[in-house]
Amino acid sequence: MGFLLSVAFVLCWSSGFVGAKLGTQTADAPTLLMWRFLPLAVVLAAVAVVWRGRRSWRGLTRRDVGRQGVIGLLSQSGYLLTVYYAIQLGVSSGTTALIDGTQPLVAGALAGPLLRQYVSARQWLGLCLGLGGVALVTTADASAMTGVAWWTYLVPFAGMLSLVAATFLDQRSRTSVAPLVSMTVHCTTSAVVFTAAALLTGAAAPPADSSFWIATAWLVVLSTFGGYGLYWLVLRRSGVTRVNTLMFLMAPVTAVWGALMFGEPFTVQTGVGLAVALAAVAVVHGGPKGGGSGEGAAPDADGVTAARRADRVPCRG
Repeated sequence: MGFLLSVAFVLCWSSGFVGAKLGTQTADAPTLLMWRFLPLAVVLAAVAVVWRGRRSWRGLTRRDVGRQGVIGLLSQSGYLLTVYYAIQLGVSSGTTALIDGTQPLVAGALAGPLLRQYVSARQWLGLCLGLGGVALVTTADASAMTGVAWWTYLVPFAGMLSLVAATFLDQRSRTSVAPLVSMTVHCTTSAVVFTAAALLTGAAAPPADSSFWIATAWLVVLSTFGGYGLYWLVLRRSGVTRVNTLMFLMAPVTAVWGALMFGEPFTVQTGVGLAVALAAVAVVHGGPKGGGSGEGAAPDADGVTAARRADRVPCRG
């Protein structure tokens, strides 16, 4: 079951880079993101009320809801806006996925001091091997890019840091939040942010091109419900280090998506990079069962490890 969830997560998350490329071909990033989240937030709010929603909200304080709002602001609004904007500026989807793929090293380095989770030497080996794999896939692409300013590559890097911050903020929470509640708060926050951005930039009106709505539906179904929902589910089951190791597969898999959908070249170097990234995941997931989940972590003041507190938090749908 865990393997199937991991495969589904990788496919759905990488589909977001493809959907961003599809959508930004006919509209600006704020436009695409506004129409992705505004209808979704309305539907989720209605479902939260009608489908046992009131029970899910019981026991939550304003601080709990506010914390979820901040998590959504970081993991959806901050992360997605930077990714879409980078692709709109000319950074390729594969290169954007590569920069996003450095997240595991950042998360792994911070897991100890922030969550008191032990990261083994085997896991560090896998993390470094994975970085080499995604570098192989996208180095040629990045060096071939012309007319793209150097600072544009810092845009997706900022988004990666935003997602890392959201992950640790969620893991340090002591309150159990129902998936429907967290998804509703996150998407509502994003709808407000992106609608405001689109209105302020005069980009709220959607284009008439049907490909825009195809891209929007693609992003809602595969990226939001699939990739974003599975991210929090796999995080809860496997821990920070292991779930972030799967991020190493995003660049190679995105390259495959690009080859199949846009005719982008899939070279021998791409194939080698994919194999190295797969080996990295095998190294990390083949380690001791407790390594990435925080078992053996030092207890905090109340005698409960950060990892065990995180296990009480349900998936962030």
